[in-house]
Amino acid sequence: MPGVRELLATWEAGQGESDGRRTLLLHALARPADDLEGLLGVTVGARDADLLALRRALFGERVALRAGCPGCGAQQEFDLDVGEVIGTGPPAARPGAGECRVEVDGWTVRVRPPTVADLLAAVADPDRGAGQARQVLLVRCVVEASRAGRRVDPADLPAPVQERVSEAAAEADPLADIRLTVPCVECGQQAKAVFDIGSCLWQELDAWARGILLDVHLLAGSYGWTEADVLALSPLRRRYYLELAGHA
Repeated sequence: MPGVRELLATWEAGQGESDGRRTLLLHALARPADDLEGLLGVTVGARDADLLALRRALFGERVALRAGCPGCGAQQEFDLDVGEVIGTGPPAARPGAGECRVEVDGWTVRVRPPTVADLLAAVADPDRGAGQARQVLLVRCVVEASRAGRRVDPADLPAPVQERVSEAAAEADPLADIRLTVPCVECGQQAKAVFDIGSCLWQELDAWARGILLDVHLLAGSYGWTEADVLALSPLRRRYYLELAGHA
């Protein structure tokens, strides 16, 4: 598990960065032995499984979440069990893993789950809409498309075929798109939400880092210690010193 200094260095490096870059920094914490090429080559579901495991190691098993009801607008508060999400199925790990074949309306398409590199390429242009981003993913992830034995450009696949191909890629990498359904306690309608572990984990890291730096500020002012002195303390000893200095 990464230490305090590694976590603070990652938090500092992510300031002012895009969501995609921050998620990549977090994934580097989860896979310290992998270089950038290795991290980019992992499928999105495998990356999110790594981030879920990192979140469990850093902040525990339960994640507190909120979802708005589409019917009455009430905010639902609920806990998500990280272990249960990880257990929904083993994600494809590398390019080529989880590749599947789709046959529909005379079309034959071989498709693989998107990797982190595919996802970053799809959202690289801020002016690109959601539909265009999906098209980029499709073109990158279709290994081969043909009809009546003739190869076809993936971009020319008709919309119903594209939809089925996208569904097949998602089924091959189930953790790549985590969707939650929560019954509203006010009106009973089902509230649906997408769980983005990268964004969630970054928010938790941000809150943790700001809390640690506040501890450094308070203890340095009280005892004249350096940042390194404070960070060297265990959480328990740091809390006790804060209580003794009147900051708890």
